[in-house]
Amino acid sequence: MVLPIVAAFALVMVWMLSVGIAQIRAVDASRDAARALARGEDRGAAVALARRTAPEGAEVRVDDGAGLVRVTVSLRADAPGWLLVPLPAVWVDSSSAVEVEGDAAAVG
Repeated sequence: MVLPIVAAFALVMVWMLSVGIAQIRAVDASRDAARALARGEDRGAAVALARRTAPEGAEVRVDDGAGLVRVTVSLRADAPGWLLVPLPAVWVDSSSAVEVEGDAAAVG
């Protein structure tokens, strides 16, 4: 009786671990792209950098203005099909804001 409950709990914990990894990748992607834009790199190159780092299917938004660059990476993480317990989708979101550096402000 206890074994199925323990197995279901272990599967849910594996799912939560994968959501945590997706969150870390989203944080890394938004931070890397915001830093690249603040240094004056091309917007397309920064978005491509974020898409490389972010989990598959992530949406990358860039807002810049008034000397501040904000990059938001978000995605919907659906529960995997192998999970025996039906769980709702989880939204993973990260936003990073960086001040534009002195030389990059003159270029951008």
